[in-house]
Amino acid sequence: MLQPKNQIQRKAESSVKRLVKGFPVVALTGPRQSGKTTLACSVFPSKPYRTLEDPETRQLALSDPRAFLAQFPDGAILDEIQRTPELFSYLQGVVDAKQQMGLFVITGSQQFGLLEAITQSLAGRVGLVELLPLSLSEIASAHKIDANSLNQLMFTGGYPALYNKIRSKSLLPSDWFRAYVTTYIERDVRQVLGVRDLASFERFVRMCASRSGQLLNLQALASDCGISVTNARQWMSVLETSYVVRLLQPWHENFGKRLVKRPKLYFLDTGLLCWLLRIESAMALATHAMRGPVFETWVIAEVLKHRLNQGLSPDIYFWRDNHGVEIDLLFEQNNLLHAVEMKSGTTFSSDWVKGCQRFQHYAAHRYGRSTVVYGGENSFDTQAINVMSWLGFA
Repeated sequence: MLQPKNQIQRKAESSVKRLVKGFPVVALTGPRQSGKTTLACSVFPSKPYRTLEDPETRQLALSDPRAFLAQFPDGAILDEIQRTPELFSYLQGVVDAKQQMGLFVITGSQQFGLLEAITQSLAGRVGLVELLPLSLSEIASAHKIDANSLNQLMFTGGYPALYNKIRSKSLLPSDWFRAYVTTYIERDVRQVLGVRDLASFERFVRMCASRSGQLLNLQALASDCGISVTNARQWMSVLETSYVVRLLQPWHENFGKRLVKRPKLYFLDTGLLCWLLRIESAMALATHAMRGPVFETWVIAEVLKHRLNQGLSPDIYFWRDNHGVEIDLLFEQNNLLHAVEMKSGTTFSSDWVKGCQRFQHYAAHRYGRSTVVYGGENSFDTQAINVMSWLGFA
């Protein structure tokens, strides 16, 4: 069991502090309940805070936007600002007139048009931070992590509410995820797409969960759910912009091979994934048929969290040719391609490096470095390939 040590500090804090020095507005976006408001208020405790979810605040902002913004001569934190898109053009006038960096901090959800509003009214004036749930290194800063923690970590996931010292003692992950899906995900789908058949939508999400780590076949998915391909595409889009799932695109360079062109589907939180898969405990996960895909999903999410927290591009890919040769994760750095393979086993096998070795041959002069992330506790190098324990993310 994970034992609390101290308060959790977010790694993205340094990116936020860097961006406020160069932009008049900093925007925090990400999935609901990922800690955007908490981060904004902890970094800027002296700034006034207003949430546009509050009906009275929203009404004031809509009825007299100039008067609303005039309340904050030294800026403010404006939470869930996508609820008042009309405010963006007035915000532009204020920041242009003041010419002051770090004036406003805004938070919101992409599925309701936050980025579109920023692009239209605040282009060049906003530094963007995408905040995903807690990473392993963030959890490890406040909880005891050891070699036996992996299944519990994957089962719980990274949403901050599940690591709250007061709530986590009595709150089961299943209780929280049931409320999360009903309160946020299904509500968002109703608001964005007007979906009324929530039973079909829940079946769709659970079918997506059973495919985490697999190539996405929308036609087969739609058929299995008894919905149209158009609906499946729309619902998938909402899940993606809500940061529930990530569609990992294939790397485009073929190295003389015919490539798979469909994306792979991944959930961005393994706790939610386990709940959707009806996995009831960390012990059950240890022997579950989906443990391998859950581990792969967890690694993908950890890599994305690391890159986003550091302010890096989230551009990661996979590579697979038509003969089944595959690299689970691929990213480019300094014009070199770095390959990452993922294995959930706890004991290293020499067979695990074969895919990396084949890719090294294909990529030739563009090959950079290969890493195998696995479920054991020791890290080492073998055959010029880095074998990294999952604990290396802590």
